[in-house]
Amino acid sequence: MKTALITGANRGIGLALTEVYLNQGWQVIAVCRSSSVELSATSAEVIEGIDVAKPEDVKMLCSKLGNRTIDLLINNAGILRGDHLGNINYEDVTQQLEINAVAPIRIAEALLDNLGKGGKIALITSRMGSISDNSSGGYYGYRMSKAALNAGATSLALDVKKHDIAVAILHPGYVQTAMVGFDGDITATEAATRLSQRIAELNMQNTGGFWHSNGEQLPW
Repeated sequence: MKTALITGANRGIGLALTEVYLNQGWQVIAVCRSSSVELSATSAEVIEGIDVAKPEDVKMLCSKLGNRTIDLLINNAGILRGDHLGNINYEDVTQQLEINAVAPIRIAEALLDNLGKGGKIALITSRMGSISDNSSGGYYGYRMSKAALNAGATSLALDVKKHDIAVAILHPGYVQTAMVGFDGDITATEAATRLSQRIAELNMQNTGGFWHSNGEQLPW
């Protein structure tokens, strides 16, 4: 049985991904700060008390995992804070950079030894991190954090090639989650199903690509 580790698994896309992979017969290690009723109702192995932005919590996660093999790491945990020019909260900007950009790379690096040859890493980003696709401005902290994640994920994809590990940089779509006040155009389940399809298609030939969950390749 293959094993997937998913961060931010207690709600939204992370919970939907957990359910999708369980339905596909995977063992899922669901990582979060605190579990939810919905997550606890699944058969996933839940590791809670993990704040991905805290180095000591990442070390705790590594300790709990030991030498267990992970076939798929999905770095999904993230936050969104709205801002616009003239009203930028720079503490929010820093927090988004820490959680959205730094934490996924920290976790990938920390769990590299748990990913065997042929393993996969998926980083849940956003097309709002695309510089050439930005036609509306605003959302400084979020856009900066996702652009930084895209840059880091590209380096990660190049660096782990020698380990035969493939990396996907994935935009889920505009998803009906609490992050956007449930004002999306697809459900979390639909997004998670699409994302799982993109991950299934991931290989050493298309590693490092920036993809929409619908299969469209996105511009940087």
